Amino acid sequence: MVEIKSHEVDGFLQKQAKHYRVFIVYGPDKGLVAERASAIAALTGVDQSDGFALIRLDVGDMQSDPGRLLDEVNSFGLFGGEKLIWVRGAANEKPLVDALQLLGADPPQGSYVIVEAGDLKKGAALRKVGETNRSIASIACYQDDSRALNALVDQELASANLRITPAARELLLNSIGGDRIASRNEIRKLVLYCLHQDLIDEQHVLDIVGDASATSTDEVVDAVLNGDVDAFLHAVQKVIASKTAIFLVLQSTMKQFHLLETMRLEMDERQQQPSQVMQSLGRGIHFRRKPIIEKTLRTWNSSDLGKEASKLQSTILIGRQRASLEADAAVQTLLATTLQAARRNRRA
Repeated sequence: MVEIKSHEVDGFLQKQAKHYRVFIVYGPDKGLVAERASAIAALTGVDQSDGFALIRLDVGDMQSDPGRLLDEVNSFGLFGGEKLIWVRGAANEKPLVDALQLLGADPPQGSYVIVEAGDLKKGAALRKVGETNRSIASIACYQDDSRALNALVDQELASANLRITPAARELLLNSIGGDRIASRNEIRKLVLYCLHQDLIDEQHVLDIVGDASATSTDEVVDAVLNGDVDAFLHAVQKVIASKTAIFLVLQSTMKQFHLLETMRLEMDERQQQPSQVMQSLGRGIHFRRKPIIEKTLRTWNSSDLGKEASKLQSTILIGRQRASLEADAAVQTLLATTLQAARRNRRA
């Protein structure tokens, strides 16, 4: 088993990665998955501008042609030299898992294989093949913790010879973290904005940095609860454009419905009004969102709120099992919930 922990990745890339030919990079942070896969690709030394040396595959290619990965691994480039086969959007597709089992038992000599996958639960076939083969390096990519985010900020600021006040750093850290690439882009945007400054302060962060860990997430949730289809589609596009993981939007919406279910049950048991239950269970909700929450509590019952939360949870599981379907499944489920809310609001 060669499973690389988050804190071990930098050391692994510097010292041990060169000893492996097959890599599985997976996790909920798609930006970090892409960044680490790119770092591994650079280490192989394969010319990525050479269309015969770099072969990019989607899992759909293997569904229609199960032997495609092994064929590419065992074939020679037009001009010789080593090849890199880069697979994206993987989940637990059987043709891919079967091919990796064979490559784990008999590692390729003239080719490298990098597989990018979404969040794989413990015991998932693709994750298992990476954990049980000593010749496959398996790298998990979870959302950056505070230590990793601080290191990312330091790295980008040092490259521009910039300093940041403690208060501005805290504000910045609270605005990033959902996706590595989105977070890095926000920091670089701040660096560019402050290029002729000596010190970054809070106002600079407020001026230029969006919330990369939850860009438009609240907007999506509010549009869903309001039953506003146009606002929902606009907010979803903002999320996609910011490269924030759609999983975070689903998770936020699901948590909101679970909270609403709890609040509605409390209302029914204690014979309370929405404004009353907001005082006990809704203290953490921003005052601007309270009218939306109160309206939802009036138009939904606890049973239907629970059912909607279950649908959202099922969609999250679909995304974990089939990463290629995650975005479409998420948008469809959220849109269906938005339409449901719209019907209820019209009847109210």
